Amino acid sequence: MSTAPVSSAEAVAAAASRPIQAVAIGASAGGFEAILAVVKDLPASYPMPLVAVLHLPDNHESRLAELFGYRLALRVREARDKESLAPGTLYFAPPGYHLSIEADFSFSLSCEDRVSFARPSIDVLFGSAADAYGKSLAGVLLTGANHDGAAGLAGMQVAGALTVVQDPATAEVATMPEGALRRMTPDLILPLAEISALLRRLGQPQ
Repeated sequence: MSTAPVSSAEAVAAAASRPIQAVAIGASAGGFEAILAVVKDLPASYPMPLVAVLHLPDNHESRLAELFGYRLALRVREARDKESLAPGTLYFAPPGYHLSIEADFSFSLSCEDRVSFARPSIDVLFGSAADAYGKSLAGVLLTGANHDGAAGLAGMQVAGALTVVQDPATAEVATMPEGALRRMTPDLILPLAEISALLRRLGQPQ
């Protein structure tokens, strides 16, 4: 178990002052509840898009957009190929497809080989989002049972993005956040409630 400390209020305040244009979120086992916890209080007027990969079996239709849409003020939809990202919207990667963000801030779907045993892969989303948004991106890695997302989050950090990892002590399955912490030192390590508060602050005018 990682013993990395939860980030200080000063570190959170510094992170919250950064100009962010998009949020990328990755989760696996336990991720439905974790993603819901961090986005449930965001308003419909949220000024940026949020894009999420949640590992699901790829042999059936996903109901994530429907299930989250009932609970959120945000618009929620499954990402579509060539669609441009819009503010105030939570997008989910469709099952069985890698989801990438292109340089023109549109989505690209592909059926290439699994990455970190997953398709959609968090690493693929995180890497492409870092290329597209650079320093104006926030990446959030939550609970999960494998190491997908660690490499992608490390790449985000190299690109200057804001990197956030769920405190492993609060994760339903700590493997994913612990894997990231073994690879890198993120900007912030926070429990879900504090990640939620951070996202709300990032959406407020500076």
